[in-house]
Amino acid sequence: MGTHSVNIHKELLEKSKTGDRSAQFKLYELYVDAMYNVVLRILGNREEAEDILQETFVDAFKNLKKFRYESTFGAWIKRIAINKSLNHLKTNKIKITPIEDHEYYLAEEKEEPIEYDMRKIKIGISKLPHGFKQIFSLYLLEGYSHKEIAEILEISEATSKSQYHRAKKKLIELIKTL
Repeated sequence: MGTHSVNIHKELLEKSKTGDRSAQFKLYELYVDAMYNVVLRILGNREEAEDILQETFVDAFKNLKKFRYESTFGAWIKRIAINKSLNHLKTNKIKITPIEDHEYYLAEEKEEPIEYDMRKIKIGISKLPHGFKQIFSLYLLEGYSHKEIAEILEISEATSKSQYHRAKKKLIELIKTL
């Protein structure tokens, strides 16, 4: 991105902070497709994704005054979108649909083969502590890198990696008890 487009971007953001509807609409148009894809990947349901997407933008514009350019606007709104999606999953106890595609990741643990029953894995994931579940879902189910997760959750990359490995270990322990 050239300095010119960054300045236009900042101008749009500053105008949006004052409640300028046309600036807000331009920002919305710049980010709506990317954010829709993020939300849809997490929720796996178009109608729910559309609802959460609208909530994301409503929230973003309501809290725009808090945006201080510490990250890009894209990273900031993506964090809102992901948090809203994860909260939606939590409150609605929606099963995370893409897990079957990722079954082979879970079988990587060579030390002791266990029967990987998908029902048990889903129950196990639902019982993981919140922080573990978030990182586990973002890394394994969403395909985010630890670097991206670190930025989204505002933690270090090392924390993301260790939380993921601890989540995986905890999940295996949970599955054994089911």
